[in-house]
Amino acid sequence: MTYKNPPTTPRKSATFDDYTLSEIRRAAATGIYDIRGGGAKRKLPHFDDLLFLGASISRYPLEGYRERCDTSVVLGTRFAKKPIELKIPITIAGMSFGSLSGPAKEALGRGATLAGTSTTTGDGGMTEEERGHSKTLVYQYLPSRYGMNPRDLRRADAIEIVVGQGAKPGGGGMLLGQKISDRVANMRNLPKGIDQRSACRHPDWTGPDDLEIKILEVREITNWEKPIYIKVGGARPYYDTALAVKAGADVVVLDGMQGGTAATQEVFIENVGQPTLACIRPAVQALQDLGMHRKVQLIVSGGIRNGADVAKALALGADAVSIGTAALVALGDQDPHWEEEYNKLGTTAGAYDDWHEGKDPAGITTQDPELMKRVDPAAAGRRLANYLKVMTLETQTIARSCGKNDVHNLEPEDLCALTVEAAAMAQVPLAGTSWIPGKGGF
Repeated sequence: MTYKNPPTTPRKSATFDDYTLSEIRRAAATGIYDIRGGGAKRKLPHFDDLLFLGASISRYPLEGYRERCDTSVVLGTRFAKKPIELKIPITIAGMSFGSLSGPAKEALGRGATLAGTSTTTGDGGMTEEERGHSKTLVYQYLPSRYGMNPRDLRRADAIEIVVGQGAKPGGGGMLLGQKISDRVANMRNLPKGIDQRSACRHPDWTGPDDLEIKILEVREITNWEKPIYIKVGGARPYYDTALAVKAGADVVVLDGMQGGTAATQEVFIENVGQPTLACIRPAVQALQDLGMHRKVQLIVSGGIRNGADVAKALALGADAVSIGTAALVALGDQDPHWEEEYNKLGTTAGAYDDWHEGKDPAGITTQDPELMKRVDPAAAGRRLANYLKVMTLETQTIARSCGKNDVHNLEPEDLCALTVEAAAMAQVPLAGTSWIPGKGGF
């Protein structure tokens, strides 16, 4: 009797997986690198790797329906004559008119106002819809200087000088010609229909000394009324935070690599910067070493999705968080309602990241007049406000379970980590132990 070897299942490489192989073929066929929007898609240590310990005997929880848990936050208390007062510690990140449609920008303003928080202009200037529907509007001052003018600086409630972004620290963004409509071209002083690349650094300074001069210039333009934020990507958070403080910032905005972008090279998105979780503690340590923690406020962004993420960021030392991608989803982006149209674009709801092409079926990341009509700013704004309300309630629920009557009273002691990597990054004990990697214990 003869025996045949049983068939084996073909084994694919973990290094050369299907996506990697498809990218090699695409690069070989086109000779150009891939451009896309969104944030990092690779799996990274994140807030899911942390847990709250809660209260039992050794801690006294608060009753959710009877005992108050405050969520308000004041930003810009260091030098500004008129600090920003928000009802919740969740803000809307900068997303430009150009990358987003006019109705989407209006919806962000409406939703933020209903929730009692701020929204941010992004690159490309301030639209009247956004200013008109945003009770509190932060004006971004970017290296490109698109749409920048002293009048709008004075009309804003705060100024955010953008040095870096989490999806592309050290890199600039892109806006393809098909999204540069007459209105976008006029606001940015650009030729219509021509691809544009945003600068990766400000043209008039090369380091923190020049940044200090720039901050003083902006303060003089705005009569020292407006808080000045400095936004940095998650590269060297300790030193970047320290230098921003020394340059005179009222607020530091720290954006990790899970943060999104309208468009840049995918190799940048996936391989430059650090996870949000790895950035928070060094930034807080810099503030503490300078004696400025809570005096200079820290806003954390990059992959914030729910109230648990908010609570964990606050527990690690942040004063507030900022959301971008999640806000767009709340407005209606990536909605399976448009699945058939996403399929025609060669993608699916939840994976669509070619925002730069201006073909978004949801009408949010486009300048196409017909697609934009699909966004009802009032209805989309209400959805965003609902989402922010739920996030806030979730944050309060966790804070009360830890015995805190203010979400800002959450602290690292309330947390443990599920993995060694998360424990090292967040500098909290590995679950079931008192061991913080690099700090001893058992």
